[in-house]
Amino acid sequence: MAGHPAGGGVRGVKRSTLELQGFRGLAALSTVVFHIWQQYYTYDAEGSHPPVENPWVGALISLEVIDLFFVMSAYLLTLSYARAALDDGSTRPARVFLFRRAVRILPLYFLAVLVVWASRNPTLPGDWRDLVEHLTFTHVFDRERIFYTLGPSWSLSLEIAFYFTLVALGPLAIRACRKLPTRRARVALCASGCLLLYAAPVAWITFAHYVLGIPHTNWPVYFGPQARFGGFAAGMALAVLLVALGERGRIGGRSVALLSALSLTGLYALSYLSAPENFAHTYYHPLAALLWSVLLFATLHVRQPVSGHALLRARWVTTIGLVSYSLYIVHEPVMLQLDKTGLLPSGPSGFPFAVLIVLAVALPTAVLSYWLIEYPGSLLVRAKDGAGRSREFYSKPSRTPSPEPAR
Repeated sequence: MAGHPAGGGVRGVKRSTLELQGFRGLAALSTVVFHIWQQYYTYDAEGSHPPVENPWVGALISLEVIDLFFVMSAYLLTLSYARAALDDGSTRPARVFLFRRAVRILPLYFLAVLVVWASRNPTLPGDWRDLVEHLTFTHVFDRERIFYTLGPSWSLSLEIAFYFTLVALGPLAIRACRKLPTRRARVALCASGCLLLYAAPVAWITFAHYVLGIPHTNWPVYFGPQARFGGFAAGMALAVLLVALGERGRIGGRSVALLSALSLTGLYALSYLSAPENFAHTYYHPLAALLWSVLLFATLHVRQPVSGHALLRARWVTTIGLVSYSLYIVHEPVMLQLDKTGLLPSGPSGFPFAVLIVLAVALPTAVLSYWLIEYPGSLLVRAKDGAGRSREFYSKPSRTPSPEPAR
């Protein structure tokens, strides 16, 4: 992470990395609480009812953070391409990039899918289509099975689509930028590309909702990459912006507080105002992606450490951030198994206790998952060098010339 635009030297790099990990930890906890909230919804002839009939509380818990994950992922992975395009830096070959991402996410994902699918399909052939779609990340296009097996894993389908988009467009952008005479022209080209990638999903959502009249319950229409890529585009734009700025324009405490307050207020307002088919609901995710980007900018592009970010650097938050991917993958199966075995309290009043119980089981499970599966899998990155060649871990013995026979 050397040269990270959000830091002032090595300490700044470490601080910004830690704060992003803190965001992951808080976002992962929010995701767990949100899914338990959904689990405790009740339904009757009058409709659906949340476990707490308070719209202010409901808006806070229902504040979706998936766009934050998308923005952070795109920001971090686009940085090297942005530096290469704007400042003639270097990037890894596509095969190395994809290999590193594969060993990072696939071992745990494939194992979790196989275990959960097998437990729910004890006799063969079972729902083989569900298994195939999850193993190929195509379940996001299946209206019936998009939330099967591992409900939150639909977002990984979008991550995979982003990886291939980045390795396809990134080198093209770099080559195009190197033909331009000025850095300002390079910045304009990259920013325009990000804007186009952001605008395309907004145009699709508008067409699907207002022209075709497709309801929000047609999940593939509004959960697929054609509708959700705006989060990645916002993260790419943030990377371009911070590389373009470099050390210029860093903001102080008051600006950080103002931008953070505005973005968090906007996010809460989106959640509070969102209702099926209204404007806030229809454009929730592209708008949320912009607001999360503003919040990250106010976290990363600062002159000095901000006391208000202490929570992001807290040990318990960054520890959860470290295991956030495992927590994201395992928390739903843990919650459903606890509910199946009767270990979760029933009724809406049981919601707060369910949160404590699920976290008490899911967090240790995520820690074990990280150290037993995620971390060992990530070590496979060392199998290839920066150019994509297989590493030689055992040096060949040097051949010592035989002494000449005495004469």
